Amino acid sequence: MPLHALPALADNLVWTLQREPGAPAVIVDPGEAGPVLAAADAGLQPAAVLLTHHHLDHVGGVAGLLARWPALDVVAPHDARIVDATRRVDDGARFEAAGIAFEVLAVPAHTRSHVAYLADLDPPVLFCGDTLFSLGCGRLFEGTPADLAAALARLAHLPGATRVCCGHEYTLANARFAQAVEPGNPDLHACIARARDALARDGCSLPSTIDAERRANPFLRACIPAVRAAASARAGRPLHSDVEVLATLRAWKDVFA
Repeated sequence: MPLHALPALADNLVWTLQREPGAPAVIVDPGEAGPVLAAADAGLQPAAVLLTHHHLDHVGGVAGLLARWPALDVVAPHDARIVDATRRVDDGARFEAAGIAFEVLAVPAHTRSHVAYLADLDPPVLFCGDTLFSLGCGRLFEGTPADLAAALARLAHLPGATRVCCGHEYTLANARFAQAVEPGNPDLHACIARARDALARDGCSLPSTIDAERRANPFLRACIPAVRAAASARAGRPLHSDVEVLATLRAWKDVFA
Protein backbone atom coordinates (compact mmCIF):
# COMPACT_ATOMS: atom_id res chain seq x y z
CA MET A 1 0.00 0.00 0.00
CA PRO A 2 2.36 2.79 -1.13
CA LEU A 3 1.13 6.05 0.43
CA HIS A 4 3.05 9.26 -0.15
CA ALA A 5 2.67 12.96 0.61
CA LEU A 6 3.95 15.34 -2.06
CA PRO A 7 4.73 18.82 -0.68
CA ALA A 8 2.93 21.59 -2.58
CA LEU A 9 2.53 25.35 -2.32
CA ALA A 10 3.52 26.67 1.14
CA ASP A 11 2.43 23.80 3.39
CA ASN A 12 -0.09 21.72 1.43
CA LEU A 13 0.22 17.98 0.97
CA VAL A 14 -0.89 16.20 -2.20
CA TRP A 15 -1.45 12.55 -1.33
CA THR A 16 -0.87 9.60 -3.63
CA LEU A 17 -2.11 6.09 -2.89
CA GLN A 18 -1.53 2.83 -4.76
CA ARG A 19 -2.82 -0.64 -4.02
CA GLU A 20 0.71 -1.98 -4.54
CA PRO A 21 4.03 -0.71 -5.90
CA GLY A 22 3.83 0.07 -9.59
CA ALA A 23 0.02 0.12 -9.63
CA PRO A 24 -2.00 3.12 -10.86
CA ALA A 25 -2.36 5.85 -8.27
CA VAL A 26 -5.08 7.95 -6.75
CA ILE A 27 -4.16 11.63 -6.34
CA VAL A 28 -5.84 13.55 -3.52
CA ASP A 29 -6.26 17.35 -3.44
CA PRO A 30 -3.67 18.51 -5.99
CA GLY A 31 -3.34 22.18 -5.12
CA GLU A 32 -0.81 22.46 -7.90
CA ALA A 33 0.10 20.14 -10.76
CA GLY A 34 3.88 20.37 -10.53
CA PRO A 35 4.55 17.84 -7.75
CA VAL A 36 2.32 15.24 -9.43
CA LEU A 37 3.90 15.83 -12.83
CA ALA A 38 7.34 15.39 -11.27
CA ALA A 39 6.25 12.17 -9.58
CA ALA A 40 4.85 10.95 -12.91
CA ASP A 41 8.18 11.65 -14.58
CA ALA A 42 9.67 9.33 -11.94
CA GLY A 43 7.14 6.57 -12.73
CA LEU A 44 3.85 7.40 -10.98
CA GLN A 45 0.76 6.58 -13.06
CA PRO A 46 -2.23 8.75 -12.02
CA ALA A 47 -5.59 7.06 -12.55
CA ALA A 48 -8.00 9.26 -10.56
CA VAL A 49 -8.15 12.50 -8.58
CA LEU A 50 -10.14 12.86 -5.35
CA LEU A 51 -11.11 16.36 -4.19
CA THR A 52 -12.28 17.03 -0.64
CA HIS A 53 -13.44 20.64 -1.06
CA HIS A 54 -13.38 23.62 -3.37
CA HIS A 55 -10.52 25.75 -2.00
CA LEU A 56 -7.95 26.64 -4.64
CA ASP A 57 -5.04 25.21 -2.67
CA HIS A 58 -6.75 21.80 -3.01
CA VAL A 59 -8.04 21.96 -6.59
CA GLY A 60 -5.70 24.39 -8.35
CA GLY A 61 -3.67 21.69 -10.07
CA VAL A 62 -6.56 19.71 -11.56
CA ALA A 63 -6.60 21.55 -14.89
CA GLY A 64 -2.89 20.92 -15.34
CA LEU A 65 -3.32 17.22 -14.66
CA LEU A 66 -6.23 16.95 -17.08
CA ALA A 67 -4.12 18.66 -19.73
CA ARG A 68 -1.66 15.77 -19.51
CA TRP A 69 -4.17 12.99 -18.74
CA PRO A 70 -7.54 14.00 -20.24
CA ALA A 71 -9.19 10.70 -19.22
CA LEU A 72 -8.52 11.13 -15.49
CA ASP A 73 -11.54 10.45 -13.29
CA VAL A 74 -12.00 13.51 -11.04
CA VAL A 75 -14.21 12.73 -8.03
CA ALA A 76 -15.66 15.64 -6.04
CA PRO A 77 -18.58 16.64 -3.84
CA HIS A 78 -21.62 18.39 -5.27
CA ASP A 79 -20.35 21.97 -5.38
CA ALA A 80 -20.49 24.17 -8.47
CA ARG A 81 -17.31 25.89 -7.31
CA ILE A 82 -15.42 22.71 -8.30
CA VAL A 83 -15.55 22.94 -12.08
CA ASP A 84 -13.42 20.02 -13.31
CA ALA A 85 -15.23 17.10 -11.66
CA THR A 86 -16.16 14.11 -13.80
CA ARG A 87 -18.01 12.35 -10.97
CA ARG A 88 -19.99 13.87 -8.08
CA VAL A 89 -20.41 11.97 -4.83
CA ASP A 90 -22.63 12.26 -1.75
CA ASP A 91 -22.35 11.02 1.79
CA GLY A 92 -22.26 7.24 1.93
CA ALA A 93 -21.33 6.79 -1.72
CA ARG A 94 -19.00 3.94 -2.51
CA PHE A 95 -16.81 3.80 -5.57
CA GLU A 96 -13.59 2.30 -6.86
CA ALA A 97 -10.54 4.18 -8.11
CA ALA A 98 -7.18 2.70 -9.10
CA GLY A 99 -8.40 -0.68 -7.86
CA ILE A 100 -9.14 0.67 -4.35
CA ALA A 101 -12.62 0.84 -2.79
CA PHE A 102 -13.58 4.15 -1.16
CA GLU A 103 -16.44 5.39 1.00
CA VAL A 104 -17.48 9.04 1.07
CA LEU A 105 -18.01 10.73 4.44
CA ALA A 106 -19.73 14.12 4.47
CA VAL A 107 -17.93 16.36 6.99
CA PRO A 108 -19.32 19.88 6.44
CA ALA A 109 -17.56 22.27 8.79
CA HIS A 110 -14.54 23.90 7.11
CA THR A 111 -16.76 24.31 4.04
CA ARG A 112 -20.39 23.36 3.55
CA SER A 113 -19.67 20.66 0.95
CA HIS A 114 -16.49 19.19 2.43
CA VAL A 115 -16.14 15.41 2.20
CA ALA A 116 -13.56 12.89 3.33
CA TYR A 117 -12.60 9.67 1.56
CA LEU A 118 -12.04 6.43 3.45
CA ALA A 119 -10.02 3.80 1.59
CA ASP A 120 -11.01 0.22 2.35
CA LEU A 121 -7.52 -1.06 3.10
CA ASP A 122 -5.82 -2.69 6.07
CA PRO A 123 -5.35 -0.41 7.89
CA PRO A 124 -7.92 1.99 6.45
CA VAL A 125 -6.67 5.27 5.00
CA LEU A 126 -8.59 8.51 5.57
CA PHE A 127 -8.15 11.55 3.35
CA CYS A 128 -9.75 14.29 5.43
CA GLY A 129 -8.67 17.46 3.66
CA ASP A 130 -8.97 20.41 6.02
CA THR A 131 -11.52 18.95 8.45
CA LEU A 132 -9.10 17.15 10.77
CA PHE A 133 -5.42 17.96 11.15
CA SER A 134 -2.83 16.28 13.28
CA LEU A 135 -3.39 17.90 16.69
CA GLY A 136 -5.91 20.35 15.21
CA CYS A 137 -8.86 20.97 12.93
CA GLY A 138 -9.78 23.32 10.11
CA ARG A 139 -11.21 26.81 10.49
CA LEU A 140 -14.95 27.25 10.26
CA PHE A 141 -15.35 29.18 7.02
CA GLU A 142 -18.87 27.99 6.17
CA GLY A 143 -19.92 25.58 8.92
CA THR A 144 -20.99 25.99 12.53
CA PRO A 145 -19.53 24.65 15.78
CA ALA A 146 -22.29 22.04 15.75
CA ASP A 147 -21.21 20.99 12.26
CA LEU A 148 -17.63 20.73 13.49
CA ALA A 149 -18.64 18.63 16.49
CA ALA A 150 -20.58 16.22 14.28
CA ALA A 151 -17.81 15.96 11.69
CA LEU A 152 -15.06 15.34 14.23
CA ALA A 153 -17.17 12.83 16.17
CA ARG A 154 -17.74 10.91 12.97
CA LEU A 155 -14.05 10.73 12.20
CA ALA A 156 -13.13 9.95 15.82
CA HIS A 157 -15.31 6.82 15.69
CA LEU A 158 -13.30 5.29 12.84
CA PRO A 159 -11.00 2.38 13.74
CA GLY A 160 -8.03 3.53 15.78
CA ALA A 161 -5.48 2.23 13.28
CA THR A 162 -6.96 4.35 10.47
CA ARG A 163 -4.20 6.40 8.89
CA VAL A 164 -5.06 10.10 8.89
CA CYS A 165 -3.91 11.97 5.78
CA CYS A 166 -4.50 15.69 6.25
CA GLY A 167 -4.31 18.46 3.68
CA HIS A 168 -1.54 20.46 5.37
CA GLU A 169 1.66 19.96 7.37
CA TYR A 170 0.50 21.77 10.50
CA THR A 171 1.46 19.33 13.25
CA LEU A 172 4.03 21.34 15.17
CA ALA A 173 2.11 24.60 14.78
CA ASN A 174 -0.97 22.86 16.14
CA ALA A 175 1.12 21.30 18.92
CA ARG A 176 1.79 24.71 20.46
CA PHE A 177 -1.92 25.30 20.87
CA ALA A 178 -2.56 21.75 22.09
CA GLN A 179 0.06 22.26 24.80
CA ALA A 180 -1.66 25.46 25.89
CA VAL A 181 -4.93 23.55 26.25
CA GLU A 182 -3.72 20.33 27.85
CA PRO A 183 -0.09 20.70 28.98
CA GLY A 184 -0.19 17.64 31.24
CA ASN A 185 -1.11 15.14 28.52
CA PRO A 186 1.77 12.62 28.13
CA ASP A 187 0.30 11.30 24.86
CA LEU A 188 0.55 14.81 23.44
CA HIS A 189 4.20 15.02 24.43
CA ALA A 190 4.86 11.66 22.75
CA CYS A 191 3.04 12.77 19.61
CA ILE A 192 5.15 15.91 19.39
CA ALA A 193 8.35 13.90 19.77
CA ARG A 194 7.27 11.52 17.00
CA ALA A 195 6.38 14.43 14.73
CA ARG A 196 9.74 16.09 15.26
CA ASP A 197 11.55 12.85 14.49
CA ALA A 198 9.48 12.25 11.36
CA LEU A 199 10.01 15.79 10.11
CA ALA A 200 13.76 15.51 10.64
CA ARG A 201 13.86 12.14 8.91
CA ASP A 202 11.29 12.44 6.12
CA GLY A 203 10.28 16.10 6.00
CA CYS A 204 6.69 15.18 6.88
CA SER A 205 4.98 14.30 10.16
CA LEU A 206 2.04 12.51 8.53
CA PRO A 207 0.10 10.30 8.35
CA SER A 208 -1.16 10.24 11.89
CA THR A 209 -3.70 7.73 13.19
CA ILE A 210 -7.18 8.12 14.62
CA ASP A 211 -5.96 6.56 17.88
CA ALA A 212 -3.12 9.08 18.18
CA GLU A 213 -5.50 11.95 17.51
CA ARG A 214 -8.02 10.71 20.06
CA ARG A 215 -5.24 10.67 22.65
CA ALA A 216 -3.63 14.02 21.87
CA ASN A 217 -5.76 16.30 19.67
CA PRO A 218 -7.73 18.72 21.88
CA PHE A 219 -10.46 19.03 19.24
CA LEU A 220 -11.22 15.32 19.66
CA ARG A 221 -11.12 15.61 23.46
CA ALA A 222 -13.88 18.12 24.22
CA CYS A 223 -15.35 15.78 26.83
CA ILE A 224 -12.06 15.36 28.73
CA PRO A 225 -12.16 17.31 32.02
CA ALA A 226 -8.79 19.02 31.51
CA VAL A 227 -9.76 20.20 28.02
CA ARG A 228 -13.20 21.34 29.15
CA ALA A 229 -11.63 23.21 32.07
CA ALA A 230 -9.18 25.01 29.80
CA ALA A 231 -11.96 26.01 27.41
CA SER A 232 -14.15 27.16 30.30
CA ALA A 233 -11.31 29.29 31.67
CA ARG A 234 -10.86 30.83 28.23
CA ALA A 235 -14.60 31.53 27.94
CA GLY A 236 -14.82 32.88 31.47
CA ARG A 237 -17.77 30.65 32.31
CA PRO A 238 -18.54 26.95 32.71
CA LEU A 239 -19.04 25.12 29.42
CA HIS A 240 -21.38 22.16 29.55
CA SER A 241 -21.45 20.69 26.03
CA ASP A 242 -18.92 19.48 23.49
CA VAL A 243 -20.26 22.02 21.00
CA GLU A 244 -19.58 24.89 23.41
CA VAL A 245 -16.10 23.56 24.12
CA LEU A 246 -15.29 23.17 20.43
CA ALA A 247 -16.63 26.63 19.60
CA THR A 248 -14.40 28.11 22.31
CA LEU A 249 -11.34 26.11 21.27
CA ARG A 250 -11.76 27.02 17.62
CA ALA A 251 -12.19 30.73 18.36
CA TRP A 252 -9.16 30.57 20.70
CA LYS A 253 -7.06 28.81 18.08
CA ASP A 254 -8.03 31.43 15.46
CA VAL A 255 -6.18 34.11 17.46
CA PHE A 256 -3.52 31.94 19.10
CA ALA A 257 0.05 33.04 18.54
